[in-house]
Amino acid sequence: MPDDSAALHVPLPLRVLEVATYRGPHLFSHTPMIRIQLDLGALEEWPSDRLPGFAEALLDTLPGLHAHGCSLRAPGGFARRLRDGTWLGHVAEHVALELQTEAGSPVTRGKTRSVRGRPGVYNILYAYRDEAAGRMAGRAALALVDGLLPDGLRGITGLGRIHDEDVMQGGLEEARLALRRAVRRGALGPTTLSLVREAQRRGIPVMRLDGHSLVQLGHGRKQQRLRASITGRTSSIAVGIAGDKHLTKTLLAEVGLPVPRGEVVRDAEAAVAAARRIGFPVVTKPLDGNHGRGVTLGLETPEAVRAGFEEARRQGRPVIVEQQLRGHDHRILVIGGEVRAVAQRIPAHVVGDGRSTIAALVEAVNQDPRRGEGHENLLTRIVVDDHVLALLAKAGLEPGSVPAMGEAVMLRDTANLSTGGTAIDRTDDIHPENAAIARRAAAVVGLDVAGIDFLAADIRRPVRETGGGIVEINAAPGFRMHLEPFEGWARDIARPFIETLFPPGETGRIPLLAITGTNGKSTTAAMVSRILAHAGLNVGTAGTNGVWIGAERVMRGDCSGPRSARMVLRDPTVDAAVLETARGGILREGLAFDRCDVGCVLNVQEDHLGLGGIETLKDLAAVKSVVTESVRRDGCSVLNADDPLTVGMARHAGGRIAFFSLHGDAMPPTCART
Repeated sequence: MPDDSAALHVPLPLRVLEVATYRGPHLFSHTPMIRIQLDLGALEEWPSDRLPGFAEALLDTLPGLHAHGCSLRAPGGFARRLRDGTWLGHVAEHVALELQTEAGSPVTRGKTRSVRGRPGVYNILYAYRDEAAGRMAGRAALALVDGLLPDGLRGITGLGRIHDEDVMQGGLEEARLALRRAVRRGALGPTTLSLVREAQRRGIPVMRLDGHSLVQLGHGRKQQRLRASITGRTSSIAVGIAGDKHLTKTLLAEVGLPVPRGEVVRDAEAAVAAARRIGFPVVTKPLDGNHGRGVTLGLETPEAVRAGFEEARRQGRPVIVEQQLRGHDHRILVIGGEVRAVAQRIPAHVVGDGRSTIAALVEAVNQDPRRGEGHENLLTRIVVDDHVLALLAKAGLEPGSVPAMGEAVMLRDTANLSTGGTAIDRTDDIHPENAAIARRAAAVVGLDVAGIDFLAADIRRPVRETGGGIVEINAAPGFRMHLEPFEGWARDIARPFIETLFPPGETGRIPLLAITGTNGKSTTAAMVSRILAHAGLNVGTAGTNGVWIGAERVMRGDCSGPRSARMVLRDPTVDAAVLETARGGILREGLAFDRCDVGCVLNVQEDHLGLGGIETLKDLAAVKSVVTESVRRDGCSVLNADDPLTVGMARHAGGRIAFFSLHGDAMPPTCART
């Protein structure tokens, strides 16, 4: 018979036991994190300094790890820990952070902690910005670490718990590409991101409502929604007007604002006839286009007009034939009736050096790290497409042509950033009369946020003297050109934008009370909700008997977790929220909110011990204290003075401390100081 005793000595490989995604404050941190519970198996006896060549191989593979400070809080700190000896859970934590940073989602916070009473088992925690990319990075990190181990110690299991896609199957470079794609899919665009960051700076809660750019700022009745620079206050009629370029110009002309003459046409011959009436040169463009798509400038012959018509018609019917105004292309940003930024836009172009071809010059320009695909970065890469080839041919050039030193070769007619253009800040240069024209134009269309496309020979002089005018008004204007112009000062436009939604001092928060404890949560929540309702507030309550909005129960069952809490906080009719906050939801994904006004812990008693890693009453108390640790500085933590474990939470609780007791004359000494 075979000897089975040898199997007992086969080294056990790394094994993933559990995975959790924390979206709010949790047991380990206030920062959203991903937790991977890892059993090191035999590798508990193999810290990094005992693995021949492991440290140098890892640092060669991911040179960015040299910048990690780790506990030494200085560049090179992690590399030193790696060479001196650290456990592989800690190594995987740093690799997951680095892979996300390489992919364009920079994160730095992480921690790895041993699990009490379970030798060789560790909780790896690391921050993330996008959940899917964060989980993908965690799986890739562990696969990479496992692949660098000596023969006989490899063979990690359970990676599918972290993410279902094996991005390391094609090697590290394929994994990097997959992570970049995941980050791009989940990332907010520059405009939305700037607004979210400003809201967070102001202490306004942020909740993402879809996988794109729909965001809720604030809670309950005080919430505001936005998608890029469109807000819940933006008029649908105004957006419709801005989308119809001919109607926009008609309305502007009727109040005396300078706009080009133009006609709407439906076939090529009508376009030629209109061009003759208007006078050459003319512009053709789609009636409802955007980002400069389908626009052709400088048409001076009937043949050119016909070609321009066909280009515009590919983007949509009908087509506008319009007088070509002379001047530089400017974007004037109007927010809340005020001009907040002005940028002169330069079409995509290259400048010759006397040696390089146009194609090589384009490639060199695209190496600028500020350029990316579409709207992912502050600038967009230049794409040599049919439009570029046609424009080059019109100038007698091709991609292989070598322009002279200093010769500018234009690659686009229009100056949109989305086609590779650049911007120069002109905010301090605009003449007051030109600014007044832009303000009036936004008001005529009815937009709270408007991007005015303005042609002017010199923005410092009145356009009525120099010629030029308004060629387009854009709803949902992008902020990229103002946030980080190619030349000139960056403009803080997110601040005035957010101030139109939330005046200074307003945080968009409603009163939020979170109640936890082993017993009494439902009764206490019902009592508090009734008190607030008697004060005239429409109260949203989530708890073990369902979700209530005012007197209406909108969901039945145990609703004491974060999903139900978010339901309350997203309801636009709620004036105040009372949330039962059970241990299960805290352990599963953390709290549904970043801060609460009142956090109440009723008691800590034996209940569900042995589940979710909670073995003792002290463990349970630590979970429930997450609620009081999330109380705002000007809020209040309410604690049971009769429960020693609850009293002990006062040390780390937020806000003022309020104790309650069934034996008020026997308050413990610990309570006297509060």
